[in-house]
Amino acid sequence: MSVRLVITDAMWDRIEPLTPADPVRGRRWADHRQTLEAIAWKYRTCSPWRDLPHEFGAFQTAHKRLIRWAADGTWRRIFAAVLAQADAADEVGWAVSVDSTVCRAHQHAAGARKRGALDEIEPADHALGRSRGGLSTKVHLAADGHGRPLALHVTAGQAGDAPAFETVMARIRVPRAGLGRPRTRPDVVLADRAYSSRAIRRHLRRRGIQAVIPQPSDQVGHRLRRGRAGGRPPSFDTEAYKQRNTVERCINRMKQWRGLAMRTDKLAIAYEGALHLAAILIWTRPRKAEDDCSSGHD
Repeated sequence: MSVRLVITDAMWDRIEPLTPADPVRGRRWADHRQTLEAIAWKYRTCSPWRDLPHEFGAFQTAHKRLIRWAADGTWRRIFAAVLAQADAADEVGWAVSVDSTVCRAHQHAAGARKRGALDEIEPADHALGRSRGGLSTKVHLAADGHGRPLALHVTAGQAGDAPAFETVMARIRVPRAGLGRPRTRPDVVLADRAYSSRAIRRHLRRRGIQAVIPQPSDQVGHRLRRGRAGGRPPSFDTEAYKQRNTVERCINRMKQWRGLAMRTDKLAIAYEGALHLAAILIWTRPRKAEDDCSSGHD
Protein backbone atom coordinates (compact mmCIF):
# COMPACT_ATOMS: atom_id res chain seq x y z
CA MET A 1 0.00 0.00 0.00
CA SER A 2 1.37 3.44 -0.94
CA VAL A 3 0.36 6.54 0.99
CA ARG A 4 0.42 10.16 -0.12
CA LEU A 5 2.85 12.28 1.90
CA VAL A 6 2.57 16.04 2.40
CA ILE A 7 5.90 17.10 3.94
CA THR A 8 8.34 17.86 1.15
CA ASP A 9 12.12 18.00 1.58
CA ALA A 10 12.02 21.80 1.42
CA MET A 11 9.37 21.94 4.15
CA TRP A 12 11.25 19.48 6.32
CA ASP A 13 14.44 21.53 6.02
CA ARG A 14 12.56 24.33 7.80
CA ILE A 15 10.80 22.14 10.37
CA GLU A 16 13.53 19.70 11.38
CA PRO A 17 15.78 22.20 13.26
CA LEU A 18 12.75 23.21 15.33
CA THR A 19 11.89 19.71 16.59
CA PRO A 20 13.15 18.44 19.97
CA ALA A 21 16.57 16.79 19.94
CA ASP A 22 17.14 13.29 21.28
CA PRO A 23 17.67 13.22 25.06
CA VAL A 24 21.17 12.67 26.40
CA ARG A 25 19.89 9.70 28.35
CA GLY A 26 16.90 7.48 27.80
CA ARG A 27 15.01 6.38 24.74
CA ARG A 28 15.54 8.31 21.51
CA TRP A 29 12.64 9.89 19.68
CA ALA A 30 11.07 7.85 16.91
CA ASP A 31 11.68 9.49 13.53
CA HIS A 32 10.11 12.96 13.72
CA ARG A 33 9.31 13.25 10.02
CA GLN A 34 7.59 9.87 9.85
CA THR A 35 5.60 10.67 13.00
CA LEU A 36 4.46 14.08 11.73
CA GLU A 37 3.43 12.49 8.44
CA ALA A 38 1.46 9.90 10.41
CA ILE A 39 -0.41 12.56 12.38
CA ALA A 40 -1.05 14.58 9.22
CA TRP A 41 -2.39 11.48 7.42
CA LYS A 42 -4.76 10.67 10.26
CA TYR A 43 -6.27 14.17 10.29
CA ARG A 44 -6.27 14.62 6.52
CA THR A 45 -8.31 11.45 6.08
CA CYS A 46 -10.25 11.50 9.39
CA SER A 47 -9.37 7.83 9.91
CA PRO A 48 -9.21 6.01 13.26
CA TRP A 49 -5.76 5.83 14.81
CA ARG A 50 -5.78 2.04 14.54
CA ASP A 51 -6.19 2.30 10.75
CA LEU A 52 -2.87 4.12 10.37
CA PRO A 53 -0.92 2.49 7.46
CA HIS A 54 2.00 0.35 8.58
CA GLU A 55 4.41 2.62 6.65
CA PHE A 56 4.02 5.15 9.46
CA GLY A 57 4.94 2.73 12.24
CA ALA A 58 2.92 2.06 15.38
CA PHE A 59 -0.18 4.24 15.76
CA GLN A 60 0.51 4.51 19.51
CA THR A 61 3.74 6.39 18.76
CA ALA A 62 1.98 9.04 16.66
CA HIS A 63 -0.92 9.41 19.09
CA LYS A 64 1.31 9.76 22.14
CA ARG A 65 3.53 12.28 20.31
CA LEU A 66 0.50 14.42 19.46
CA ILE A 67 -0.68 14.46 23.08
CA ARG A 68 2.77 14.92 24.61
CA TRP A 69 3.74 17.84 22.37
CA ALA A 70 0.34 19.44 22.95
CA ALA A 71 0.71 19.15 26.71
CA ASP A 72 4.28 20.49 26.93
CA GLY A 73 3.73 23.28 24.38
CA THR A 74 6.01 21.91 21.65
CA TRP A 75 3.48 22.44 18.87
CA ARG A 76 3.08 26.08 19.87
CA ARG A 77 6.85 26.60 20.06
CA ILE A 78 7.40 25.15 16.59
CA PHE A 79 4.55 27.26 15.25
CA ALA A 80 6.02 30.41 16.84
CA ALA A 81 9.45 29.63 15.37
CA VAL A 82 7.96 29.16 11.90
CA LEU A 83 6.18 32.51 12.23
CA ALA A 84 9.48 34.11 13.28
CA GLN A 85 11.12 32.76 10.11
CA ALA A 86 8.31 34.16 7.99
CA ASP A 87 8.43 37.54 9.72
CA ALA A 88 12.20 37.76 9.23
CA ALA A 89 11.60 37.19 5.50
CA ASP A 90 8.85 39.85 5.53
CA GLU A 91 6.23 37.26 4.55
CA VAL A 92 3.63 38.06 7.23
CA GLY A 93 0.75 40.31 6.21
CA TRP A 94 -0.15 42.41 9.24
CA ALA A 95 -3.67 43.28 8.09
CA VAL A 96 -5.19 40.60 10.33
CA SER A 97 -8.70 39.14 10.00
CA VAL A 98 -10.49 37.43 12.89
CA ASP A 99 -13.39 34.99 12.68
CA SER A 100 -14.55 31.58 13.89
CA THR A 101 -15.92 28.38 12.43
CA VAL A 102 -18.04 25.63 13.96
CA CYS A 103 -16.78 22.06 13.49
CA ARG A 104 -19.12 19.14 14.00
CA ALA A 105 -17.88 16.68 16.60
CA HIS A 106 -18.25 12.93 16.11
CA GLN A 107 -19.98 10.99 18.90
CA HIS A 108 -16.62 9.35 19.68
CA ALA A 109 -15.33 12.75 20.83
CA ALA A 110 -17.58 12.65 23.89
CA GLY A 111 -16.89 10.93 27.20
CA ALA A 112 -13.25 11.76 27.88
CA ARG A 113 -11.99 10.37 31.20
CA LYS A 114 -9.92 12.31 33.71
CA ARG A 115 -6.22 12.05 32.90
CA GLY A 116 -4.39 13.38 35.94
CA ALA A 117 -1.82 16.00 34.96
CA LEU A 118 -3.65 16.85 31.72
CA ASP A 119 -6.62 18.12 33.73
CA GLU A 120 -4.63 21.26 34.53
CA ILE A 121 -4.45 22.34 30.88
CA GLU A 122 -7.50 20.59 29.44
CA PRO A 123 -10.75 22.66 29.49
CA ALA A 124 -13.36 21.30 31.87
CA ASP A 125 -15.85 20.96 29.00
CA HIS A 126 -13.19 19.58 26.60
CA ALA A 127 -14.26 22.42 24.23
CA LEU A 128 -17.38 20.42 23.33
CA GLY A 129 -20.86 21.88 23.21
CA ARG A 130 -24.19 20.16 22.71
CA SER A 131 -27.11 21.74 20.87
CA ARG A 132 -29.99 20.59 18.70
CA GLY A 133 -27.45 19.92 15.96
CA GLY A 134 -25.43 17.63 18.21
CA LEU A 135 -21.88 17.95 19.53
CA SER A 136 -19.68 20.70 18.13
CA THR A 137 -16.47 22.64 18.68
CA LYS A 138 -15.73 26.21 17.60
CA VAL A 139 -12.33 27.24 16.29
CA HIS A 140 -11.53 30.93 16.72
CA LEU A 141 -8.61 32.13 14.64
CA ALA A 142 -6.74 35.14 13.35
CA ALA A 143 -5.35 35.05 9.80
CA ASP A 144 -2.66 37.22 8.26
CA GLY A 145 -3.13 39.22 5.08
CA HIS A 146 -2.26 36.18 2.94
CA GLY A 147 -4.84 33.86 4.50
CA ARG A 148 -2.53 31.93 6.83
CA PRO A 149 -3.22 31.30 10.55
CA LEU A 150 -1.53 33.50 13.15
CA ALA A 151 -3.40 32.38 16.27
CA LEU A 152 -5.84 29.62 17.24
CA HIS A 153 -8.23 29.01 20.13
CA VAL A 154 -10.89 26.32 20.59
CA THR A 155 -14.09 26.53 22.62
CA ALA A 156 -17.40 24.73 22.85
CA GLY A 157 -19.49 25.10 19.70
CA GLN A 158 -22.15 27.34 21.24
CA ALA A 159 -19.63 29.88 22.57
CA GLY A 160 -19.91 33.42 21.25
CA ASP A 161 -17.35 35.03 18.98
CA ALA A 162 -16.87 38.32 20.83
CA PRO A 163 -15.94 36.81 24.25
CA ALA A 164 -13.08 34.87 22.64
CA PHE A 165 -11.70 37.88 20.75
CA GLU A 166 -9.18 39.05 23.34
CA THR A 167 -7.90 35.48 23.85
CA VAL A 168 -7.25 35.12 20.13
CA MET A 169 -5.54 38.52 19.98
CA ALA A 170 -3.37 37.64 22.98
CA ARG A 171 -2.12 34.55 21.12
CA ILE A 172 -0.75 36.62 18.24
CA ARG A 173 2.89 36.54 19.24
CA VAL A 174 5.55 36.48 16.54
CA PRO A 175 9.13 36.35 17.90
CA ARG A 176 11.81 38.51 16.29
CA ALA A 177 14.69 36.84 14.51
CA GLY A 178 17.16 39.06 16.40
CA LEU A 179 16.80 41.26 19.45
CA GLY A 180 13.52 42.80 20.48
CA ARG A 181 10.17 41.80 21.86
CA PRO A 182 7.84 39.52 19.89
CA ARG A 183 5.39 41.39 17.71
CA THR A 184 1.88 41.17 19.09
CA ARG A 185 0.09 44.10 17.43
CA PRO A 186 -1.23 44.00 13.85
CA ASP A 187 -1.54 47.18 11.81
CA VAL A 188 -5.27 46.66 11.36
CA VAL A 189 -7.87 44.11 12.48
CA LEU A 190 -10.80 43.19 10.23
CA ALA A 191 -13.83 41.39 11.63
CA ASP A 192 -17.53 41.00 10.89
CA ARG A 193 -20.52 42.43 12.76
CA ALA A 194 -20.36 39.74 15.46
CA TYR A 195 -17.30 41.56 16.86
CA SER A 196 -18.89 45.02 16.91
CA SER A 197 -18.86 45.95 20.58
CA ARG A 198 -17.57 48.85 22.62
CA ALA A 199 -15.27 46.54 24.59
CA ILE A 200 -13.57 45.20 21.45
CA ARG A 201 -13.21 48.62 19.85
CA ARG A 202 -11.84 50.02 23.11
CA HIS A 203 -9.38 47.11 23.38
CA LEU A 204 -8.03 47.75 19.88
CA ARG A 205 -7.93 51.53 20.33
CA ARG A 206 -5.98 51.17 23.57
CA ARG A 207 -3.37 49.07 21.75
CA GLY A 208 -3.14 51.46 18.80
CA ILE A 209 -4.68 49.02 16.30
CA GLN A 210 -7.07 50.23 13.61
CA ALA A 211 -10.43 48.47 13.79
CA VAL A 212 -12.32 47.74 10.57
CA ILE A 213 -15.58 46.33 11.92
CA PRO A 214 -19.05 47.19 10.54
CA GLN A 215 -21.87 48.05 12.89
CA PRO A 216 -25.03 45.90 12.88
CA SER A 217 -28.25 47.71 12.08
CA ASP A 218 -29.59 47.56 15.65
CA GLN A 219 -26.50 49.37 16.99
CA VAL A 220 -26.81 52.01 14.27
CA GLY A 221 -30.49 52.53 15.08
CA HIS A 222 -29.83 52.76 18.81
CA ARG A 223 -27.14 55.41 18.26
CA LEU A 224 -29.37 57.46 15.96
CA ARG A 225 -32.30 57.37 18.40
CA ARG A 226 -30.09 58.90 21.08
CA GLY A 227 -29.31 61.85 18.85
CA ARG A 228 -26.26 63.86 19.84
CA ALA A 229 -25.89 61.72 22.98
CA GLY A 230 -25.30 58.72 20.75
CA GLY A 231 -21.93 60.10 19.68
CA ARG A 232 -20.18 59.77 16.36
CA PRO A 233 -20.31 56.56 14.34
CA PRO A 234 -17.10 54.49 14.52
CA SER A 235 -14.80 54.88 11.54
CA PHE A 236 -15.09 52.17 8.92
CA ASP A 237 -12.81 51.64 5.91
CA THR A 238 -14.99 50.04 3.24
CA GLU A 239 -12.06 49.38 0.92
CA ALA A 240 -9.95 47.70 3.61
CA TYR A 241 -12.92 45.52 4.66
CA LYS A 242 -12.85 43.84 1.24
CA GLN A 243 -9.75 41.96 2.44
CA ARG A 244 -11.65 40.18 5.24
CA ASN A 245 -12.01 37.17 2.94
CA THR A 246 -8.47 36.17 3.96
CA VAL A 247 -9.77 34.58 7.16
CA GLU A 248 -12.43 32.68 5.19
CA ARG A 249 -9.71 31.33 2.90
CA CYS A 250 -7.67 30.36 5.95
CA ILE A 251 -10.62 28.43 7.39
CA ASN A 252 -11.09 26.65 4.07
CA ARG A 253 -7.44 25.61 4.05
CA MET A 254 -7.64 24.21 7.56
CA LYS A 255 -10.88 22.36 6.87
CA GLN A 256 -9.42 20.55 3.88
CA TRP A 257 -8.14 18.21 6.58
CA ARG A 258 -11.29 16.17 7.22
CA GLY A 259 -10.22 15.34 10.77
CA LEU A 260 -10.24 19.06 11.54
CA ALA A 261 -13.53 19.75 9.75
CA MET A 262 -15.09 17.03 11.95
CA ARG A 263 -13.54 16.54 15.36
CA THR A 264 -13.09 12.99 16.65
CA ASP A 265 -10.66 13.77 19.51
CA LYS A 266 -11.86 13.44 23.07
CA LEU A 267 -9.27 15.93 24.32
CA ALA A 268 -9.34 19.57 23.23
CA ILE A 269 -5.55 19.83 23.52
CA ALA A 270 -5.13 16.98 21.02
CA TYR A 271 -7.46 18.67 18.54
CA GLU A 272 -5.69 22.00 19.02
CA GLY A 273 -2.33 20.26 18.57
CA ALA A 274 -3.51 18.94 15.19
CA LEU A 275 -4.67 22.45 14.26
CA HIS A 276 -1.19 23.75 15.04
CA LEU A 277 0.42 21.02 12.92
CA ALA A 278 -1.81 22.00 9.99
CA ALA A 279 -0.86 25.65 10.55
CA ILE A 280 2.86 24.77 10.60
CA LEU A 281 2.56 22.94 7.29
CA ILE A 282 0.60 25.82 5.75
CA TRP A 283 3.36 28.28 6.68
CA THR A 284 6.21 26.07 5.48
CA ARG A 285 4.52 25.21 2.20
CA PRO A 286 5.58 27.28 -0.87
CA ARG A 287 3.13 30.11 -1.52
CA LYS A 288 2.20 28.90 -5.03
CA ALA A 289 1.39 25.41 -3.77
CA GLU A 290 -0.63 26.95 -0.96
CA ASP A 291 -2.60 29.09 -3.43
CA ASP A 292 -3.36 25.99 -5.51
CA CYS A 293 -4.46 24.16 -2.38
CA SER A 294 -6.87 26.96 -1.42
CA SER A 295 -8.37 26.63 -4.93
CA GLY A 296 -9.12 22.96 -4.26
CA HIS A 297 -6.09 21.40 -5.97
CA ASP A 298 -4.58 19.52 -3.00
